[in-house]
Amino acid sequence: MGVFELVITLLLVGAVLSMWANRLGVPYPAMLALAGAALTFIPGTPEVVLDPRLALALFVSPVLLDAAFDASPRDLKRNLVTVSSLAILAVGVTIVAVAFVARHYMPGMSWAAAIALGAIVAPPDTSAATTVLRRVRPPHRLVVVLQGESLFNDASALLVYRLAVTAAMSGAVSGWKVAPMFLLTCGGGVVAGVLLAKFYMWATKPIKDIPTSVLLQFIGTFAVWLLADRLGLSAILTVIAFAMTAARHAPGRIDARERISSYAVWDVAVFVLNVLAFVMIGLQLRGIVVRTPDSGWHTYLVCAVAVCVTVVLVRILWVLFYSTIVRWIIKSFDHGRQPLTMPTYGGSLIVGWCGMRGIVTLAAALALPDGSATTAFPYRDLIILCAFCVVLTTLVLQGMTLRPLLVWVGLKDDGTVDRETRLARVETARAALRVLEGQPSRPAIDAMRRAYEARMRTDEAQAKGNPGEQPGGELAAVAARVITAQRAALMDLRARWIIGDDAFHAAEEELDLLELTTDARIRPGD
Repeated sequence: MGVFELVITLLLVGAVLSMWANRLGVPYPAMLALAGAALTFIPGTPEVVLDPRLALALFVSPVLLDAAFDASPRDLKRNLVTVSSLAILAVGVTIVAVAFVARHYMPGMSWAAAIALGAIVAPPDTSAATTVLRRVRPPHRLVVVLQGESLFNDASALLVYRLAVTAAMSGAVSGWKVAPMFLLTCGGGVVAGVLLAKFYMWATKPIKDIPTSVLLQFIGTFAVWLLADRLGLSAILTVIAFAMTAARHAPGRIDARERISSYAVWDVAVFVLNVLAFVMIGLQLRGIVVRTPDSGWHTYLVCAVAVCVTVVLVRILWVLFYSTIVRWIIKSFDHGRQPLTMPTYGGSLIVGWCGMRGIVTLAAALALPDGSATTAFPYRDLIILCAFCVVLTTLVLQGMTLRPLLVWVGLKDDGTVDRETRLARVETARAALRVLEGQPSRPAIDAMRRAYEARMRTDEAQAKGNPGEQPGGELAAVAARVITAQRAALMDLRARWIIGDDAFHAAEEELDLLELTTDARIRPGD
C-alpha cells in the first residue's frame, strides 16, 4: 500500500475512532495513539521522514494558533502565577528529571541529547484534557489554568529543545549567548507577532471571498511561523502573539458566514493534523523496530517505561507541592481575603493528572535530524520511542481515567461563564433596543423590538421572529444595524474585561446564528 492510500485509509480510521471516543467520553487523541501503535506492527508499511523544519511548522503552528485565538488575556492575567509555575517551573523540573533518568539507563547519551529528550516529553497538550473537562464542567479557573499552560509550556520547552539540539549537533553552545538569545527569541517573538497580526489584518481587509479568506488564514499562520524561525525568534511565542492580537480585531471585521465557515475548516484541519502526526510517528516506529537489534530492545523499553513514570510522577508531585505552598502563603499572609484563589487538593489532583502529551511532543520528536542527514541526531530512535511511549501512556492511562476521577473528586462548575454569557446577552439586547428606539412603528420592527425586550428580561438565547416573513428591504437594513450594535457592545464588554473570552465566544455564536437568519442572501434550502 502506498503512502497516499495509507494516509487516506487512516484518516477514515481516525474519523471512526473519533466517533467512538465521543460515545465513550474519552479524548480522541487517545484512540489515535492506539491506532499509531498498531500501525507499528503492520508489515510492509513505508518509513516516511519529514524535513525537521517542516514537522514543527506543519503540525504545531495551526494547532497553536487555534488554541491561542480562543485564549482569554483577562483570565490568563488573573492566573498568571499558577500558569507560569506550570509552563516554566514544572517544565524545567521535568526536563532535568527525564535527563537524569535517560542518562542512568543510557550512560553513553550526552547531556545535550538527554535534555533534548526531556524538552520533547515535558510540555503537556491539554487539548485532550479540556475535551473531557468540558463534558463535566469543572470550575472555570481550572480550565483556564490548563489552557494557559498549554500555550506557554510549548514555548519554554521548545526553547530548551532548540538549545539542546544545537549543542548535540555542534558539540557546544556558548553560555554567554544564551541570555541574549533568550531575550531576543522571546521578546522579539512577541513584538513580531503583534506587528505581523496588525499587518495581516490590514492586508486582508478588502478580501470578502470566504474560500480565499480561509486559505489566507492558513497561509498567514505558516508564514508567521517560518518567518519567525528564519529570524531566530521563538516561533511559538510569535504565533501566540499573532493569534491573540488578531482575535482582538477579527470579530468586528468579518461577518457570521465567514466566521462559521472559518471555524469549521479549522476544526477539521486540527483533527487531520492530529491524525497525520500519529500516522507519521507510527511509520517512524516501524523503521525503529526493523533497525533495532533484539539485544537492544530490553534497554530501550526499560528506559521508555522509566521516562513515562518520571513524567507522570514529577507533574503530580510538583502540582501538589505548589498547591501546598500557595495555601500556606494565603493562610499566613492574606487572612482569607482571597478565598477564590485558594487551590483545593481536589483541583490540584485533577491538574496534576491532566498531563497528557500530544501533538507537540510528536512533532518535536519527528523534527530531530534523521539518519539521512550528514550527521544523525544521537539516540534519535530511542528518543522517538520514548516520546511515543509517553504520549501513548498519558493519553490512554490519564485520558481514559480523567472523567471518573473528576466525578470522584466532585468538582462543580462555578457558573462563571454562564453568568458572563447572560450579562453579554442583556447588554447586547440593550444595544439592539437603542438602535430600534428611533425606528417608526411597523409590525415587523415592533416584533423585533418585543423580541429583544423579552431577551433582555429573561436572558433567553434566541430571538423571537416570524418565520413566515422573509427579511428584506428596510427590515433587513435595520436588522443589520441592530446586529452591528450588538457586536460592538459585546466587543466593548471583552475589551473592558467585564467578560472573558469563553463568554464572548458563546455570545458571539448566538449573534452569528441570528445574523444568518436575518441575512437577505440566505434563503430556505440554501
